[in-house]
Amino acid sequence: MKYEPAPDIQIIVEELCVSLFPHVKLDRVKCFRSFGTSSRGTIARCHALGKLMQKAIGIDAVYALEFLCPRFEKLSEEDKIKTIIHELMHIPKTFGGGFRQHDFVCEKNVALHYETYKAKKADKEKMKRWFGV
Repeated sequence: MKYEPAPDIQIIVEELCVSLFPHVKLDRVKCFRSFGTSSRGTIARCHALGKLMQKAIGIDAVYALEFLCPRFEKLSEEDKIKTIIHELMHIPKTFGGGFRQHDFVCEKNVALHYETYKAKKADKEKMKRWFGV
């Protein structure tokens, strides 16, 4: 496997977190593209440093979001955003190194978050037009 930072995805993650996931500590979430996976059907993954390892090395929780190429790149823009939302939903409000499971991180909840994001983005665009910002 080869990993490289994904600053373009990082920008989208930061925008989504400001809008939908204010509990996410942006300086402790990093995005990467990966190449050469043998896993089937996986588009992205959320990784965390477990509590014991955090304590062992004396740091707070850190999350890495991995986007598998070329699968992620082939998605539509809407599906890319939904995939990013899905991965961010795995990060619990406690931001302690744990994960929200797929009983919560499901297609229905991703769709609700996506619609909320679109509405907030549309409102922001209206404000820009009204006030010329």
